[in-house]
Amino acid sequence: MITMIAEETGLRWNQVKNTIELLDSDNTVPFIARYRKEVTGSLDEDQIRTIGDRIKYLRHLEERKQTVLKSIEEQGKLTPELEEKIKNAAKLQEVEDLYLPYKPKRRTRATIAKEKGLEPLAEMILKQDMTQGDPLEYASEYIDEEKEVLTAEQALSGARDIVAEVVSEDADVRKVIREIFKEKGCLNSEAKDTENCQDYEIYKDFSEPVKTVPPHRILAINRGERENILKVWIDVPVESNIAAIEKVYVTHIQSIFTDDLKKAIADSFQRLISPAIDREIRGLLTDRADEHAIQVFAQNLRALLMSPPLRNKNILGIDPGYRTGCKVAAIDVTGRYLEGSTIFPHPPQGRWLEAKERIQDFIVKYEIDVVAIGNGTASRETEKLVAELISELDKSIFYTIVNEAGASVYSASPVAKKEFPELEASMRGNISIARRLLDPLSELVKIDPKSIGVGLYQHDVDQIKLAEALDNVVESAVNLVGVDINTASSSLLRYIAGVNSRVAENIVKYREEKGRISKREELKEIKGIGDNAFTQSAGFLRISDSDIFFDSTAVHPESYDSATRLLQELDLSPDDVRSNGALVRLKLQHSDKKLPELAEICECGVETLEDIIASLEKPGRDPRDEMPKPILRNDVLSIDDLGVDMVLKGTVRNVVDFGVFVDIGVKQDGLVHISQVSKKYIKHPLEVVQVGDIVDVKVISIDKERGRIGLTMVLDR
Repeated sequence: MITMIAEETGLRWNQVKNTIELLDSDNTVPFIARYRKEVTGSLDEDQIRTIGDRIKYLRHLEERKQTVLKSIEEQGKLTPELEEKIKNAAKLQEVEDLYLPYKPKRRTRATIAKEKGLEPLAEMILKQDMTQGDPLEYASEYIDEEKEVLTAEQALSGARDIVAEVVSEDADVRKVIREIFKEKGCLNSEAKDTENCQDYEIYKDFSEPVKTVPPHRILAINRGERENILKVWIDVPVESNIAAIEKVYVTHIQSIFTDDLKKAIADSFQRLISPAIDREIRGLLTDRADEHAIQVFAQNLRALLMSPPLRNKNILGIDPGYRTGCKVAAIDVTGRYLEGSTIFPHPPQGRWLEAKERIQDFIVKYEIDVVAIGNGTASRETEKLVAELISELDKSIFYTIVNEAGASVYSASPVAKKEFPELEASMRGNISIARRLLDPLSELVKIDPKSIGVGLYQHDVDQIKLAEALDNVVESAVNLVGVDINTASSSLLRYIAGVNSRVAENIVKYREEKGRISKREELKEIKGIGDNAFTQSAGFLRISDSDIFFDSTAVHPESYDSATRLLQELDLSPDDVRSNGALVRLKLQHSDKKLPELAEICECGVETLEDIIASLEKPGRDPRDEMPKPILRNDVLSIDDLGVDMVLKGTVRNVVDFGVFVDIGVKQDGLVHISQVSKKYIKHPLEVVQVGDIVDVKVISIDKERGRIGLTMVLDR
């Protein structure tokens, strides 16, 4: 298995072996990627997960082989040749194909024919060694009124049913037909009612080769079929399929049973093989589409989670609405809720001036720096209100639009109720909107990733695989950033390597009872954090004001001695580095020792030493700070202000297979079609942009009636 994975991934045998051993010993992926680089050869998280997924599949395959071999052996039908084929199978599908003839099955036309004693006649048809005589003469010997075989033709028909099943269960035949479906098949769909298929207009009479149909179309067609609007099937050339089976079974000898064999083969293909392979290929297409959609969703989610925090700002969050008003909430630089209110600037109440005054009161009272407006219903009208107010103030203040997807899910969640038990659900939502601007990661981890609104067809894909992939993304992002153990919520802490929901709650409870945690070693006093959990989590949990300087960095406790030796070698104290991390690199440049020599002095590997140096250079480094900052505005645009060829700055809100949705500051996000994303050919927009990117776009089309804006990122056309 290790050899197979090494060959598939292009990795060294030892890298694969060591990684599997680490995973088998309950080490988490973020921990292995960050703190076991010498052992894995510096594999990243994706490579480690690939190895983990592959070994899981191969072990399952091996278990299935043993189950199948045991079952066939118990039936007394296991031959050395069959055993070798099963043992050498590289895919589950191959094992299932080989097992098919021996699998317990329900009563079929073939089993009924066997009960009537027609198996010997079926053998004659399959052997094709009779060249003289009349098939009906041989068949007449099997007439038996008690068994309800009344004529020779009935006997032949039953024998053909047996042959059809034998052919359909032939692993080699299924392999051939599967390839024809993949190479020559077309995925077809048609509307069951052409008058009522508005959402599926392009699929009401649709056909595309199986091998080229893109994932988003597969998912759309599947949804149309599920909603009983579309009829879907795979169309293949019947004659070439039947000819391919005949090539396996029909010999060149002209047997008296050749016609019966050909009839059985045609029946086998149309009645048994074709429907089964159709289901199988549809399943493979769906799996492929699911995998692609999940991957795109995961990449979008990661980009969103890694959006830079807007530090040291007092923020006013506004959750817009018409009839029920706009909820307003002020938070301070730490995210602490200060005060909330409801304003009614829009119809039916229309208390515009009163609403402006109320917002101004908040801005003055809490020294608000930025207003965060949710992008839902009445968003642009609220934006106009805020922009108008900003133009009248003598204070420098900005606003930005925040994606509020999932805010309502959060507001009704147990987490929100626990945080703000005294507030109603609608008021909690705008606190979430404000906090998403202050620290996106800390706030978004409280929401089911599926509800965050950066995917496509997320409710149509395999929900278990989706949840697992998105959990991996959140875990990866949280551990990459690290968390302050004294301020992090349990929602954030539970994603730290080695920490589960129960332990996260215990950490919060410990803080509430004992006060601030002063050093990493103290973690061991918390219920649920044993030696392994401490090893996994410690490096990702930071204590900003600890007396032990390394506790505030990404240096792992197991490397404190090595880090101390490094500082001694460079003649630096922890206080020197705390105040100016750049001194580490400066001293290294003037050192006469190379990294391998320093690593030997520090008694650690070169990779670990490099990580220690990077951690000490920027002790408070947050990788999110390198991402593009949100666009802060102080004026408002509407679709009426736009003109073709106008160039604007925008924020990428979502990336899908066919293009990029960009917020350019008007009510509707504009669409950059994939053909307009780059000058060069690209297979997917994610090759060029990701969610949260700030991009320059040019307007190329405006459809005011449908509220559609076409954009290009190729500006010199």
